[in-house]
Amino acid sequence: MRIILVPGFWLDGSSWDDITPPLVEAGHTVEPVTLPGVERENDHRAEVTLADQVDDVVARVDASVEPVVLVGHSGGGAVIHAVVDARPEAVTRAIYVDSLPLAEGKCINDELPVVDGVIPLPDWSVFDDADLVGMTPQIRDTFRRIAIDVPAHVAQDKQVLTDERRYDVPITVITCEFPSADLQAMAQDDDHPWHGYVHEVSLVRDVTWIDLPTGHWPQLTRPADLAAALADAVGPA
Repeated sequence: MRIILVPGFWLDGSSWDDITPPLVEAGHTVEPVTLPGVERENDHRAEVTLADQVDDVVARVDASVEPVVLVGHSGGGAVIHAVVDARPEAVTRAIYVDSLPLAEGKCINDELPVVDGVIPLPDWSVFDDADLVGMTPQIRDTFRRIAIDVPAHVAQDKQVLTDERRYDVPITVITCEFPSADLQAMAQDDDHPWHGYVHEVSLVRDVTWIDLPTGHWPQLTRPADLAAALADAVGPA
C-alpha cells in the first residue's frame, strides 16, 4: 500500500518524520508530501492556490503503481478530500487526522491573519485551548522554528467538488480535540453553527472513527500513538 501523508498548515513533509518509520516497518510505501507553496524556499508562495495543492497530490496518486491511502492532517484534510473527489476509483481509503472532509463551497479558514499574501504561524493566543493540549513549551518552540508560511489562497479558496462517488470511498477520522461522538452529533444537527463544515462526513457511506485525545498536532504531541492509529486504519500491507 502506498500511504501519501499530507500535512496541515505551517508544516512540510518532515512533520511526518516520527510517523513514517512504523508504517514502513509494517510493509507500506510511505510518501510524506511537501505541498506547493510550503517549500522552504519559494519566492512565489503567495500565488499558490488550493487547486495547485490538490493537483500536486492528484499527480502523486496517478503516478502510483500501488493502491493508495491518503492521510490528511488539519487543512490537509481538505486537500485529500478534493483528491478523493478527483480520483474516487484510485483511492482505497482516506484518513483525516483531526480533520474532516471539507464540503463544496467551503474554505479551510478565512479568519487567519494574512501578511503580504501569506499566513505566518500566529501567536498561540489565536488558538483555542483544545488546540494546544500536549503542546509543551519545547514542542511549541520546535513548531515555531520549523513553521513555514501558508499561502493565503490555500486557506481562503473555496473547495471545488464534482463527483459524488467520493462518498463511496471508505474513510477513517482520527479525532483529537473533540470526542468523535460530539462530531457525529454536530454533523447531524442542522442547527449547530458548525453543521456546514461537518455535515459532509455524514454523507460518506463507510466511516470509521478513532479517538486519540490530544491537541491539534498529534504528530508532535503523540506521534507513536498516531502512527499506531494510522497502521490500524490502513490495515496489513
